[in-house]
Amino acid sequence: MAELAEVFRTFGPQYLERFAEQILPSHRRAMADIAACRTEVFGGHVAQCERCGYQHYADHSCRNRSCPKCHTTDTERWLQSRQAELLPVAYFHVVFTLPEALREAVRRNQKALYNALIKTAAQALMALVADPRYVGGEIGILAVLHTWGKGMAYHPHVH
Repeated sequence: MAELAEVFRTFGPQYLERFAEQILPSHRRAMADIAACRTEVFGGHVAQCERCGYQHYADHSCRNRSCPKCHTTDTERWLQSRQAELLPVAYFHVVFTLPEALREAVRRNQKALYNALIKTAAQALMALVADPRYVGGEIGILAVLHTWGKGMAYHPHVH
């Protein structure tokens, strides 16, 4: 399977040319960083074994928060921390998604509308659970925003 960096290096220039006006500066930066991650672009360093003197050169990472190479370990650590916080009670996984017709408006107004999506999802769950016909209680919520689906299509949704 191709790495995301390879996809960006191969197809990124044509994508940027075609959709230049629609791409946010933060997305351009992420694409550039990921494409250059662990290449000579970010420099590197030489590590040397103190016992045998063997030297190994390693390219530096981009450290962009969207880079899968740089943040897989961080993501795993975050998940382990969340699992350590779990209580011995039943949990339910709920996903709130937007209709496809609203996605472009959200993409152009991300800061305000991502916040609105998360808050609305939480408020809807709390209202439903507070209703005595369903649960009649209160809940705790951990909400995570995802902006892309597994098929690499823009698809904002909250887990």
